[in-house]
Amino acid sequence: MRIAEIFFSVQGEGVLTGVPSVFVRTSGCNLRCAWCDTKYASWQPEGGEMEIESIVAEVLRHPARHVVLTGGEPMIAKGIHALAAQLRAAGRHITIETAGTIAPDGIACDLASLSPKLANSTPTEGIEPAWREKHERLRLQPEVIRQWLGGEFQLKFVVRDEGDLPEIEALLATIGAPIPPERILFMPEGVTVEALRQRQDLVVELCKRKGYRYCPRLHIELFGNTRGT
Repeated sequence: MRIAEIFFSVQGEGVLTGVPSVFVRTSGCNLRCAWCDTKYASWQPEGGEMEIESIVAEVLRHPARHVVLTGGEPMIAKGIHALAAQLRAAGRHITIETAGTIAPDGIACDLASLSPKLANSTPTEGIEPAWREKHERLRLQPEVIRQWLGGEFQLKFVVRDEGDLPEIEALLATIGAPIPPERILFMPEGVTVEALRQRQDLVVELCKRKGYRYCPRLHIELFGNTRGT
């Protein structure tokens, strides 16, 4: 499996914000988000091949019960089901951070952290037309998202402005499954503290209006947009 990085930090987003966790970042992605903050695992995938046993051994070196499988898009990583199964056998709590374009297919998962990509993610420059078309075609898969909702889950949306709200609500209606509003998380777009603060008031107001949860990006506040955090 190609791995961009493995590191020990605290979860920066979602319902487990602040929980010490080991992050396993696979390299490779089926999307090309314009505002991606991990291009080294998506636009220009880096990293080397690791055996599943070596990945598990590295995870177990750290004093954390929580493990986050992230990317890129971890669900396209070869061997991801076997990795998740071995981590569960080792007693770890598994969060899978995914765009929700690949079905779970029975993968071991304690928290599905789903981040459907809105129109604000589609790149307009610096990308080949074929990749832009692929991103636009794949970015929203409501029938796949529905398959992830059988266990614990959260739906995280990167919000640029109020214009994103109709697209989010249309997607929720298309999914057609009951979703508690506190499991719908709005996160301001931005990879710097300044950019996040510019949008946070708007996003907070949208959350108050709809009953959704505001999602800070703790890792940006603590460490900036740096690798291994």
